[in-house]
Amino acid sequence: MVSEELLALLVCPMGKAPLRREGDLLICTRCGPRFSIKDDIPNMLIEEAELPAGCNSLADLECVKLGVAKVD
Repeated sequence: MVSEELLALLVCPMGKAPLRREGDLLICTRCGPRFSIKDDIPNMLIEEAELPAGCNSLADLECVKLGVAKVD
């Protein structure tokens, strides 16, 4: 199981916002991408994250629209 100490250190790779845990997912509290946890290892690659409803690409994330994060 992923420790609470590790979870407290992890932030969204896009906008650096805190994450919340829901089952086997870590979800950005600002822009909503969902990062899977497999074999107790969080996959924090934004390219492999599940985007929230209404987002068709990384450019649609709220943190990108607000200028907090940039898409390369």
